[in-house]
Amino acid sequence: MMQLPGAFFRLIRWPNLVFIALTQTLFYYCVLLPDFHTGGSGPYTNTLRPFLFYLLVGSSVLIAAAGYIINDYFDLNIDRVNKPDKLVVEKIIKRRWTIIWHWILSGLGALLGAYVSWKIKNPIVGLANLFCVVLLWFYSTTFKKKLLIGNVLISLLTAWVILVLYVSEFSLVIFRDPNYHGILSRLFKFAILYGGFAFIISLIREVIKDIEDMDGDVRYGCRTMPIVWGVNTAKVFAATWLVVLIGSLIVIQFYILQYGWWIIVLYCILLLIAPLIWILRKLYQARLKTDYHLLSGYIKGVMLAGILSMIFIEIV
Repeated sequence: MMQLPGAFFRLIRWPNLVFIALTQTLFYYCVLLPDFHTGGSGPYTNTLRPFLFYLLVGSSVLIAAAGYIINDYFDLNIDRVNKPDKLVVEKIIKRRWTIIWHWILSGLGALLGAYVSWKIKNPIVGLANLFCVVLLWFYSTTFKKKLLIGNVLISLLTAWVILVLYVSEFSLVIFRDPNYHGILSRLFKFAILYGGFAFIISLIREVIKDIEDMDGDVRYGCRTMPIVWGVNTAKVFAATWLVVLIGSLIVIQFYILQYGWWIIVLYCILLLIAPLIWILRKLYQARLKTDYHLLSGYIKGVMLAGILSMIFIEIV
């Protein structure tokens, strides 16, 4: 019984949940709130007040946790091949309890999202979070085994963690006011910047994880990219997006230099661009399953560094 709480936290991938909460918290306090404070010449405050923001974070975390549970529920046979030492479902927690916990957490997450949506008079937020629950179910049952669809879906959901905060600030009543529109325009730039970064780097990581998990995926009929197109093609796909990401980050640094943000430029070069170039080189050299596992971990580290860069943001 003593190992049950630890197993449950492994099942819901608690470090990833902390990452989601950290991402939304940094965007809210380092980007969203300063945008309204700096750019608001009108009588506006942000729609998503702190209490509602915390509820929205709770909704995101609960839905993600439920998604991890249902993924492990349907991946039990594959995980017996790919990661037998890390099994939780059936080994520690019975399958019937995992599905019960999935529905409990999904329901709570959807309800919190609906409440926030109602309070800010923005139906998009609640409906979108409910749609995320549905997508995670179909991802686990169907899309994960399909060529590229599952990878793109998870990458979009990763980007939504940031974009939902931008969408939450829509106010149909005052949207036409030029001052309010200017605030949202600035916020949109940062939402797209960080949402785009999250999408691309998540897509790269998902493809690399597919290469790592080929053994179990092949045995149970999955049609992932390395299985359908081959490992080399999957590596080229991931490398191409790495080049796109590196190139985009370099271009952004020239834009940032116009404002004299040398600390951010130095941060991005040392903790984002240089590590991504190193990962690109290691991806070319990768041959073994352990190589791809390490690459996946390195990419997660770059994701964290990218999110932490919000600390240095100054709204212009």
